[in-house]
Amino acid sequence: MTITFWVLFVPLAGLIAIPITLITGNVDFLYNFAVWGAAMGVKITGVKMVAVGRERLDPKSAYIYMSNHVSNLDPPVIVDLLPQRVAFMAKAELFKIPILNKAMRLAQFVPVDRKNRDAAINSVHDAVKTVQSGQSMLVYPEGTRSRDGRLLPFKKGPFHLAIESGVPVVPITMLGTHEAWPKGKFAIYPQTVTAIFHAPIDPKKFETREQLLAAVREVIASALPEDRR
Repeated sequence: MTITFWVLFVPLAGLIAIPITLITGNVDFLYNFAVWGAAMGVKITGVKMVAVGRERLDPKSAYIYMSNHVSNLDPPVIVDLLPQRVAFMAKAELFKIPILNKAMRLAQFVPVDRKNRDAAINSVHDAVKTVQSGQSMLVYPEGTRSRDGRLLPFKKGPFHLAIESGVPVVPITMLGTHEAWPKGKFAIYPQTVTAIFHAPIDPKKFETREQLLAAVREVIASALPEDRR
């Protein structure tokens, strides 16, 4: 049911929200409309979303949110629970779609070409400018979804972004989304899913990105079951 809803919702969002965004030059309506559709798709399956620790966040501050990634449910759950709009680093191919390209750039999304190392480095520099402008970002340091729910090794790119920008990192631990919609499965099962927002970490307190990586990973892992750390 959720997938059917999203399949129907996406063209509707494109027809209604994208033209409004292009006309006004303001991405807020498109973002809020998309978040509503994503969250509604989650809720109609009986999945309940719970936020823990959100009081630690200042809605007026920019953050780099870093979360474990175990399910396609992770992004719609997180963006619905966040106190402010976030940008993403998205596949470069999406920016080749004319109308979508304009909307994504208005939303300050950053294109990433993982097949081209130099382009990927430039993407990190672009992301630094984005967060330094006051726009929060959501990144997944594992780089892909975990198939079994266990925490995968972290990529170094997101921590280069944090060190270079100086923007606080908010570690997020996702619980329950793997059980609700495991990687490789079609069906979504009713579950209570929880996003644990840990205290912001100041990257300026770390001498290297490796030290910051280890600290963020330890915090995210601390709220996971032992067999998934």
